[in-house]
Amino acid sequence: MTLPFTQTPDGLRLSVRVTPRASRNALSGTASDADGGIFLKVMVTAAPEGGKANAAVAKLLSKAWKVPKSSIEVVSGATDRRKVLAIAGDPDTLAATITDWMERNRDDG
Repeated sequence: MTLPFTQTPDGLRLSVRVTPRASRNALSGTASDADGGIFLKVMVTAAPEGGKANAAVAKLLSKAWKVPKSSIEVVSGATDRRKVLAIAGDPDTLAATITDWMERNRDDG
């Protein structure tokens, strides 16, 4: 399984594609772009205005992976659908948590 994150000394960098104004809040698996980069698909009901969608993404990831919302920060693409998030914490623990979550929630189609 190819993963949408890379480990850093202080946590992870996670690539996401956000769909604002969705019918529900959900993490809907991974996909790849034309360049072969992998990203996590995130749907939120919040509008992309005033940082509301970004806050909803942080809340959703925080709940799914049991990490503090304050440890999730948008480091690239704040006003774009494609974003890079920094998740602060122990890189090995975070990688294990996210990898385990993705294994349990993957869509085998």
